[in-house]
Amino acid sequence: MEKAPLGNTDLKVTRLGFGGIPIQTVAGREEALAVVRHAADRGINFFDTARGYTISEEIIGEALEAHRDQYIIATKTPSRDVDGVARDFQTSLSKLRTSYIDLYQFHNVMDEESLTKILAPNGPLEYLQMEQRRGRLRYIGITSHRLETIIKAASTGRFATVQFPFNYIEKAAAEELYPLAHRLGLGVIVMKPLAGGVIRNANASIRWVLSQPISVAIPGMASVTEVDANLAAAAAGAPGPDELADLERDLREIGPTFCRRCGYCMPCPEGIQTNFIASSELFFKRSGWGRLTKAHLQTFDKGLDCQACKTCEGRCPYGLPLSEMVPAISRRMLDHINELGLKPER
Repeated sequence: MEKAPLGNTDLKVTRLGFGGIPIQTVAGREEALAVVRHAADRGINFFDTARGYTISEEIIGEALEAHRDQYIIATKTPSRDVDGVARDFQTSLSKLRTSYIDLYQFHNVMDEESLTKILAPNGPLEYLQMEQRRGRLRYIGITSHRLETIIKAASTGRFATVQFPFNYIEKAAAEELYPLAHRLGLGVIVMKPLAGGVIRNANASIRWVLSQPISVAIPGMASVTEVDANLAAAAAGAPGPDELADLERDLREIGPTFCRRCGYCMPCPEGIQTNFIASSELFFKRSGWGRLTKAHLQTFDKGLDCQACKTCEGRCPYGLPLSEMVPAISRRMLDHINELGLKPER
């Protein structure tokens, strides 16, 4: 598979990497291990995970342990203080069954306050630089879902890589972040190349992303079939007119404000299924009302109980107005279900 330099580092990464979020949802440890090993056997050498992805580090670590030096492993910490970062780093080493980490990233840095804590004298970044000197860490990166924050972080010149959402619907990074990263020699890692799964033509979406000036894209993969499909897309070159037309239809239908189903908003203090409700209109529009169950009706009824505490909004990396969206969508869904006369039996 084609490889590219990860910025000015000495790492050469396959342009299609392995996103480690979905592997935590695979039913059965052996099946999850088989997915990661299949990706490795097919030539993928860049594996991205995080402390926050439950068992993802454990699965990736066990799957790659026998040939650790052949792979580039990236993981992340949500901590913003030295003690937390030190604890997370040591845990990641243990879970990944490795003596060193290729790329350790500050995870989902949302605002300037968080960035300031990371960059503080004797703070988290300096702790990781100490781990670099000890030989337990090769490079330090940063991830974010807020464009202004990651641009500020990149501008400091203190990180080797930036990771940010980028796909046919979310193109903002191409305007300022990516030119800046290229000028500074930063590796560009693309998360959400399928926009959280809302883009229908996954093949075209991956092909479009890989035709852009990036280092590596990391779609999440939870099955051998998904690995093979993504690899086929990566080998196919830039999308043609028909595929671009498919992507344009999604762009018009979805628009810029949509739920990526990342789940960061959960759990809700009131027990509301915020992420499902926020994405439900698109879900049923595409999958059909035949998927409706009694549990869905209960979910929408519960959505009307939203107290607008905005806990979910504070967690949402995309800044969606969820306290407004959840009750409004719940009401629209219930009204539409009533209009259609739907009475699910299961």
